[in-house]
Amino acid sequence: MTEFPVDGVVDAHVHLMPERLMAAIREALGEAAGWTFDHPTDRDRMETALTAAGVERYVALPYASRPGTAADLNEWVIEAAADSEMAVPFATVHAGDDDPGTVVADALDAGARGLKLQLPVQGFAADDPRLDPAYEAVAARDVPVLLHAGTAPMFEDSPHVGVERFESFLASYPDVRVCAAHMGTYEVDAFVELARDNGNVFLDTTFAMSSVAETYMEFDPATVADETLIELSESVMYGSDYPNIPYPYAREREHLLARDLPVEAQRNMFSRTARRFLDGD
Repeated sequence: MTEFPVDGVVDAHVHLMPERLMAAIREALGEAAGWTFDHPTDRDRMETALTAAGVERYVALPYASRPGTAADLNEWVIEAAADSEMAVPFATVHAGDDDPGTVVADALDAGARGLKLQLPVQGFAADDPRLDPAYEAVAARDVPVLLHAGTAPMFEDSPHVGVERFESFLASYPDVRVCAAHMGTYEVDAFVELARDNGNVFLDTTFAMSSVAETYMEFDPATVADETLIELSESVMYGSDYPNIPYPYAREREHLLARDLPVEAQRNMFSRTARRFLDGD
């Protein structure tokens, strides 16, 4: 079975950015990993494809790889999502920006629903003290943060990621809802324990729980037990990394669906958990 078994599906990890930036990201991924991409990058065609796949809403994630670019990128994403019934725009910021707190506060006040940081690519860690004003803006507005905090698929030597840097962020901001993307691979067990112990810690299934994860990131999704997904279904949410995935969209969900998890767990992972992450309910 490759169809979603529940209604109201939320894809909690989609990238929506200007075409020129997306092309640069794809070129970098192609050079680093040898991946190629067939999915469209303009919003209308992306949403047509996501709708056809059964997705009702998606979290639109940008990230700024250089200082001084986040404010304009945030404005673009918020505008691109303004007349969409599907897109939930997030903001981004760079630790090297002159005033990270203002960049984030302005974006949130303009309609962004959270903050996304692609830590190893951006070149700073979750607990970088330069980000404190940005986190304070997030906390004041009770919106979530989504972090690429793990070492997969090619960042095992990066000083900016890993469970210890994530724990350091948690110690400073325990009341902020935060998601570790990609199940925290390659430190899944440690990130799972953090989600088990802290109701504000979320994980997304993006890439790591796809049926082709072993091929593209040398991670076996079967090492995450059914019992773990059932137990943590209120903390684990479905995501895809669309459109920057080097395989058909169906591959992202088919491994999860093949597990035949209880319907209640599926409702959580494919819909309710993402809504709780966004809204805090």
